[in-house]
Amino acid sequence: MDNGEVYNPTTENDPARGNGPGRSSCSFSLARPSRRRAPLKLAELVLSLVAFICEEVVSRCTQCGGLYFFEFISCSAFLLSLLVVIVYFTSLYDKVDQNKVKKSDVYITAVTGVMFLIASITFACTSDRTSPETAAIVFGFLASIVFLIDVGLLKLENDRKPQTRKPQVAGTTLTQPLNG
Repeated sequence: MDNGEVYNPTTENDPARGNGPGRSSCSFSLARPSRRRAPLKLAELVLSLVAFICEEVVSRCTQCGGLYFFEFISCSAFLLSLLVVIVYFTSLYDKVDQNKVKKSDVYITAVTGVMFLIASITFACTSDRTSPETAAIVFGFLASIVFLIDVGLLKLENDRKPQTRKPQVAGTTLTQPLNG
């Protein structure tokens, strides 16, 4: 007996999946972060990538510690920004806990912005003032400013949300006996 005769008449594809069994649909949406923050997320991604590329073009350095620190931070910033953009702009956002994504976004953006600023200052102090170094430093400062602006907008959005409070119960009802 073929298994198809037993299972075929009662088995149907899940219409919610759309792409057949075992496949999930991947949609792209720019509406998830707010209208002000979506361009900032893309700017963070692009500026950190450009800063990383400019830093990679540097051929020589006399004090390389600042360069290596900037390289690590700019690459990390790009990869973290890419991760956040992928989560926000794809259907993956609907499959994870949105509150955790937003909370992680606040921490990732704040730490990345501060670290990018520190790395840019360090690289500016230790650079040899060549054109690729100067370009990397400029894009590093621009990226750190965009990250920090995004943190500010995140804080404003969180502050503007209506805070749901538990209704306060009068103190006299808590002291009354239950069977009185």
